[in-house]
Amino acid sequence: MPASQGDAPSSAGEHPLDQALDTALDAERDALRELFPLPPARAPRRSRATGLRNGGVAAIVLAIAAAMLWGLDPAWRTEHHATAVGERRDVSLADGSTLTLDTATALDVTWHLRSRRVALRQGQARFAVAPSGWRSFEVAAADARIRVVGTVFDVRRDQGQVQVTVLQGRVEVSRPGGAGAPWLLAPGQRLRIGAGEGAAPQPEAVDPAQAGAWQQGRLVFDRTPLRDALAEVQRYRRAPIRLRDDGALGRHAVTGVFEADRTDQLLDLLPRIAPAQVRRHADGSVDVAPAGR
Repeated sequence: MPASQGDAPSSAGEHPLDQALDTALDAERDALRELFPLPPARAPRRSRATGLRNGGVAAIVLAIAAAMLWGLDPAWRTEHHATAVGERRDVSLADGSTLTLDTATALDVTWHLRSRRVALRQGQARFAVAPSGWRSFEVAAADARIRVVGTVFDVRRDQGQVQVTVLQGRVEVSRPGGAGAPWLLAPGQRLRIGAGEGAAPQPEAVDPAQAGAWQQGRLVFDRTPLRDALAEVQRYRRAPIRLRDDGALGRHAVTGVFEADRTDQLLDLLPRIAPAQVRRHADGSVDVAPAGR
């Protein structure tokens, strides 16, 4: 039957009631969005196993890197300290240790991750080491290696000979490469290594006060052969001292206490304490010869 003129056209297949409902929903759609907003979009989520695996790999890499650094013990700073002939100087280190450098002394201090290392190039130095539970203190001088944790000791290097004297605490002295058993030195002991040594070096007893007199600027001789006494005086003088007779005169025993800053005093007194004569030259050099020659 044809539609009457009063009927409104409708969409094919859609009931007029459904059309009215859609129109009402469209009008209220914005209000519904405000009342019931959609949750924000989320990024793709990694699986728990993947996160744990990546974290574990990172931890292992860090552990390996830390172990390598600890084992290699890399250096991160080096200091150089030196004194001139006749000069003595105290050096304070960042860890609280104190070094006293004797005349004509040169050394390098290297700071490592788990150690403190000193290379004594020449001369003599006293080490008052600040204790550390995890950073050892090591001194290398020619063929000697000295290892401590906290103590006071002297190391002297003359040509190929190294002399280690302990005043407080204990130190371990060894040779490079671990050759032979190390020596453990206690206070009041001294060890000499190198310079034509015969039998295996053995620690010897020393008077700590006499051994440390150089720090107060004193030269102490106790029945010391004249040749050795003059060699010690030479360390504090730029101009040479020449001993013209290393026989009976060189073996003559000398006893006394002298100022290291006044080496001329010993030379002036020498004819009174030994059968010797002293000849001075314009260049500051000195010849010591048997009296009457």
